[in-house]
Amino acid sequence: MQDLTTSDTQIKVNSTLNKSVGKRYLTDGNPETCWTSQQGLPQTIQLVFPRPVIPKRVSITFQGGFVGTRCSVQIPSPVSGEWEAIAKIFPEDNNRPQNFTLTLDAPNLLDGGVEKLKLTFEESSDFFGRITIYDLRLEGDFS
Repeated sequence: MQDLTTSDTQIKVNSTLNKSVGKRYLTDGNPETCWTSQQGLPQTIQLVFPRPVIPKRVSITFQGGFVGTRCSVQIPSPVSGEWEAIAKIFPEDNNRPQNFTLTLDAPNLLDGGVEKLKLTFEESSDFFGRITIYDLRLEGDFS
């Protein structure tokens, strides 16, 4: 397995608290920088890859108290193009790195790989729905 979040991976988020905690800090490898969303749910992070990938594991380091405690991992449907859940993950409310093996509901959806993946955080440990992530990694194989 290799890190699929390369410098060529495009990142889109649906909100950012301000520029000092922007999306570029999700994958910069610096433990002192982070992305923080605005309040409200759901919060999303979309990864667009330069070539097809086969995702196998998500690694996330949150700030305790600002954790996305229920997350849907989604890819575009090969038929409709609509976002379709391939796995659910349930992070704990802590600030340690957490690894989640993607046990896929329908493994054949990844045949040939995917060029986009979205994490939709449906719940947060923060009363206002904010999420703070210090590190995000998607591991797997290039197709």
